[in-house]
Amino acid sequence: MSRYRGPRFKKIRRLGALPGLTNKKLIMENALKNKLSFKKKSKYHIRLEEKQKLRFHYGVTERQLIKYFLLARKSKGSTGQVLLQLLEMRLDNIIFRLGMTSTIPGARQLINHGHILVNGNKVNIPSYRCKPKDIITAKDEQKFRDFINNSINSPSFDKIPKHLTLYPYEQKALVNQVIDREWISLEIKELLVVEYYSHQT
Repeated sequence: MSRYRGPRFKKIRRLGALPGLTNKKLIMENALKNKLSFKKKSKYHIRLEEKQKLRFHYGVTERQLIKYFLLARKSKGSTGQVLLQLLEMRLDNIIFRLGMTSTIPGARQLINHGHILVNGNKVNIPSYRCKPKDIITAKDEQKFRDFINNSINSPSFDKIPKHLTLYPYEQKALVNQVIDREWISLEIKELLVVEYYSHQT
């Protein structure tokens, strides 16, 4: 399982905000102290931090991230943007962006336990790649319907990106299209990630 089980605030202090990893807020004084550090970072260090930010936000292993990078490099278009699109179209991230859970690890747990259906079929693989016109629903159990409603109505629930449409009363969502770069919630310089892996592979 690719779930990160270590201290989450430690990663936030080092890498900045990671909304997919935790919804808890860090006292910004610590983060500012880290940012104001006078130690000069090498180009490798800066690229590594951006790669780690991507990895921990989406909750993927190093091996998975390399596979996504190689796939993005073979695809048409900007490698960095395609890489972000591949990660954003994962089922666990779609569940998170819909507000059904407050974090990506929470979405992964729902999927692993078989509570999510894609086009009427049970999918228990968090890395399942969603496609346009996919219909995502929750298993028809009142307990989980209540859980999803509570998540959707929570104050921390952000605006749903344009590539998704949510029907709360029907407990279903529609994937309209592949996500655009502007709707990606993570602040990331994907070009640095591409540069990092270009030197590694």
